[in-house]
Amino acid sequence: MTSRGLIVLCVLLVVLIFGCSMWQDFSSRRQLREAPVPTINKQPVAFASRTFDPTTPPNDMPHLAAGETAACDSDFQSNASVRGVSRQTDGTHATVTITQIVVTLQLNINIWVPTGVTPLVIQHEEGHRQISEYYYQTADKLAERIAAKYMGKQFEINGTDLGAESSKMLQQMAADITSEYNKELNPGPTQLLYDDITDHGRNDAVVKDAVAHAIKNVTIEWAQPRSYLPHSDSRTFGQFGF
Repeated sequence: MTSRGLIVLCVLLVVLIFGCSMWQDFSSRRQLREAPVPTINKQPVAFASRTFDPTTPPNDMPHLAAGETAACDSDFQSNASVRGVSRQTDGTHATVTITQIVVTLQLNINIWVPTGVTPLVIQHEEGHRQISEYYYQTADKLAERIAAKYMGKQFEINGTDLGAESSKMLQQMAADITSEYNKELNPGPTQLLYDDITDHGRNDAVVKDAVAHAIKNVTIEWAQPRSYLPHSDSRTFGQFGF
């Protein structure tokens, strides 16, 4: 081979190597962009203000503690759905890979006030509503961060009915995502600090300022455990009353 031919061959080899490197880099970046991400369906806040007769409260109204005359019932709901693909290794063993997660979020707020209520009571309950809606503003980001940790996760299953074992494991992961979301959301301490600042609406604290102070300072001022807790259900930090 002539020296000129050798040079041409070397150039072609360099071009080929460079081209392969560029293609691998492009392919890796494309796979990264196309990597599955969780889907978060955040529903609009559903709000209702309801008036009741204190002598005959409706059955669907939350229980009021002693000294309470009104309540803001905030129900943070989350429902996770997890899907995966299964690769069977033998008759009783398989590997399941998480390929899809969908989380649906909802916040239902009901303010309950007695007939003939004063504007002060309504304003106080509106403060509780504002705190709940503040936490819900970024609830989708929280749910996405939590669910993302499960995307692509693999786990081993075994048993005579691999389909049933897979379904059970996927349901457990969905429950874990929901549980972690509810735990990290945690508007309860802020709601209770707001009640402390306003003395449950009995003092002259400005609602807007009290809400802002509670949100900003909750991690500092709510360091000690308290002897009372807000009413709650299985999915939320619940109702806060006047």
